Amino acid sequence: MQCPKQRGTTRRALQRLQFDVIRTRKKPLTPTSALLGLLATFILTWVAAALWANQTVVGLPNRAQLPLYLGAALAVLLLVIARPLFPVLQVRLWDENPWFGWAMVAVSSIGFAGCWWARLHLGRLWSAGVVRKEGHRVVDTGPYGIVRHPIYTGSLLAMLGYVAVRARPFDFLLGLLVLVFFTCKAHLEERFLQTEFGSDYTAYRQRVPMLVPLLRRRAS
Repeated sequence: MQCPKQRGTTRRALQRLQFDVIRTRKKPLTPTSALLGLLATFILTWVAAALWANQTVVGLPNRAQLPLYLGAALAVLLLVIARPLFPVLQVRLWDENPWFGWAMVAVSSIGFAGCWWARLHLGRLWSAGVVRKEGHRVVDTGPYGIVRHPIYTGSLLAMLGYVAVRARPFDFLLGLLVLVFFTCKAHLEERFLQTEFGSDYTAYRQRVPMLVPLLRRRAS
């Protein structure tokens, strides 16, 4: 049987434990966790929306797309392997700043919103692959009147926010891989669409920049 002094000590220990548990559960939301939540929500909704699309009429052969996807997968794998081998890849390049971090969350949010604007504007003509959908045409309005690949532009903007918040060489290299992948995929798509739509797509390329708004250049 415990004496009053022992019971008091036990009670205080339980109270401290309860306080620690509550404090742990109520950890404040950080920019990094907010970005991960945004990313998870974006991926889940994007995958669900993939069902909303017309039937494919014709597409680029898999053998023409395979090098791009295999190259991207290999590059990511090598980067992941290098991460624990080179500790410098995980060293922050600058200190965390809550104001800057939440500003970058806003930048990423704008990027994700831009992706969804483009997806909804394209409607049932959207496809994850390089294909021509039933009823396909050159869409040059809405976000497609600003850049030719607004979904890629939005994705890169979202990635920029994430990389800036993480501020580690590993994440910068990952962001660079994403930039190279989307740029290569955009060129792959454009060659296909040029073949499918001819002069209509040529005129579109001459009017609207590829990925960066207001950056016009001669269509190649």
